[in-house]
Amino acid sequence: MNCISTDFNTVWPLYAEALTQPRFDEKEFARIKQDAINNLKAQNSQPDYAINKYAEQVAFAGRDYAKDPAGTEANLKSFTADATKAYYQSVLNRGRMLIVVVADLDKADIESKIKTMLDGIKVGTPFTLKKSSFRIYKNTFTATPKELATNYVEGITGAPQPGTPDFNAFQVAMRIFYDRHFLDVRTNNGLSYAPLTYFDGGVTPSARVVVSTTQPDAYIKVFDQLVDKIKTGGFTDAEVKNMKTTYLTSFYYKQETNEAQASSLAANEVLHDNWKRSLTLANDLKKLTTDDVSNVFKKYIGNISWVYQGDPKKVSPVMYINGTIKRADNPVMH
Repeated sequence: MNCISTDFNTVWPLYAEALTQPRFDEKEFARIKQDAINNLKAQNSQPDYAINKYAEQVAFAGRDYAKDPAGTEANLKSFTADATKAYYQSVLNRGRMLIVVVADLDKADIESKIKTMLDGIKVGTPFTLKKSSFRIYKNTFTATPKELATNYVEGITGAPQPGTPDFNAFQVAMRIFYDRHFLDVRTNNGLSYAPLTYFDGGVTPSARVVVSTTQPDAYIKVFDQLVDKIKTGGFTDAEVKNMKTTYLTSFYYKQETNEAQASSLAANEVLHDNWKRSLTLANDLKKLTTDDVSNVFKKYIGNISWVYQGDPKKVSPVMYINGTIKRADNPVMH
């Protein structure tokens, strides 16, 4: 819910009704379902979406993360308004709810309205978010031939859990890695238009590397050399100092609305079991040292689950499996 304070008393009853008594109108449900099917078809035709979906199916095989939360065309078509409504009612309970309010309103009034709404919702069983660690024990390479204008490569490996001491350091490390990776892959070698690396810090956290390239073998050489350089030499003091400032700037300029602040508080409570992290992040990052950031990169960036979509004649799987740095103390391989 998001509204100006003068409209609060008008909007609140509508919000409470929508939450506790949604209509699930047959005609509107059919329209929304068809929109979901159309969106899924559109996504599946996009190479960037396809490689990410493929990478998750391979890396997280046997885990819930291998499933696409957008569903499949088959299961979307099977949904009915009545069945979806019944499912919604089965999960609507206080044991699954977290209510966050960011507002310049009378606290007692808000608490009274929330209590009245909650009185009409069953208590339910307390819900515990299932978190799981993820680790790749050896490099793997899985390919699917596709006729595309370029070739797509994605690698996934494990990362620190939310709420652990390594989490903030890894956020900083992966942001520095993004800059170095972009510089080496695009600027210095012209191997990809938009090379990407990022930290997916969800309940099964992972680190991701994504590129589209006409020269996948040349890319993995550059990647291995970059990782080797960071693992042997670490990050610089200047890099860590500048990235901590950049990260905090990005975090705080996204907190300019009540809605954004509420989302941040909720996310930190759900993922980190600590809503106060949204308020203490600046001080938490100040405590990070260059060694913290370098060491956490060494700890988590190791073996990788690689997937490939494109021309199979353009890629040498052995280079992704065995690595390209032939040295006894090669820190890229484990």
